[in-house]
Amino acid sequence: MVKTYRDLIVWQKAMELVTEIYHHTKAFPDEERYGLTSQLRRSSVSLPSNMAEGYGRNSTQDYIRFLRISNGSLFELQTQLEIARNLGFFTDETFVVLFESSREIERMLSSLIKKINPS
Repeated sequence: MVKTYRDLIVWQKAMELVTEIYHHTKAFPDEERYGLTSQLRRSSVSLPSNMAEGYGRNSTQDYIRFLRISNGSLFELQTQLEIARNLGFFTDETFVVLFESSREIERMLSSLIKKINPS
């Protein structure tokens, strides 16, 4: 039984992804500090943050809305991951690991939204 958003596996996996994004973007070129590095970090942080905020709203409709915002941030992150790979900032192996992690979160978010959506 979910007692808090911290108990959600999807939130836990999103938190792990944030950590990985921060770890891997440390090696990005300095000129990307305010560009792609910042974008990747912000979109990844947005995932668990919006899950938590929506959960705290104590409204099913608000919760679903914030989960959908998380999903939008996830798609943004996936696009940025591909851009980083195309620019040679990630190895193919790193890209695959991060992208597959994002896809797992995508499936879990979709399932959670369907589960709690009353319509």
